[in-house]
Amino acid sequence: MSNVDTDAIIPKQFLQKIDKKGFGDSLFYNWRFLNNNPSIPDMQFVLNQPDYKKSSILITRNNFGCGSSREHAVWALLDYGFRVIIASDFADIFYSNSFNNNLLLITLPKNDINDIFNIIYNTPGIQSTINLQDNVFIIDNNKYNFKIDTLYRLCLLEGLDNIDLTLKNEKKISTYERLIPEFYNMKLTV
Repeated sequence: MSNVDTDAIIPKQFLQKIDKKGFGDSLFYNWRFLNNNPSIPDMQFVLNQPDYKKSSILITRNNFGCGSSREHAVWALLDYGFRVIIASDFADIFYSNSFNNNLLLITLPKNDINDIFNIIYNTPGIQSTINLQDNVFIIDNNKYNFKIDTLYRLCLLEGLDNIDLTLKNEKKISTYERLIPEFYNMKLTV
């Protein structure tokens, strides 16, 4: 699908937690379940079909993650088990939230996305490989090269978040702080 909104990814009624765990059960809730009942799966929805139920890669179309800036959408995707989303483009805030939570987003041209959908349609449950070292997605012996921001790639390969990145420079930060003149470190009493 195109234009998958964050409210479709994780509906607003499930945003009551601040812990990142437990959102996967509500992923695509209004699409996965009939009559708003989690015990009645809609078998027409792709993630309820046996060949796709345990997928860790989500293939979609353009403008994935549009709508509100809820980080919970990324948490829900990760908690469900997705590690990679492949689309022709992503909403900017969703992209940043994914980067901050180590969810790999791969952008491919629309024609490549169409080819991949055809391969999956003709071979349900097919396995694929993502080589982040070489920036290539491989499915059915077809290779799709992708570009990724160097910093984003480094963080994914090394399992780093923003705090980890900062701590990698702890020595430089301490050196800089020692150079700050005493004038700027004055404690004032009011």
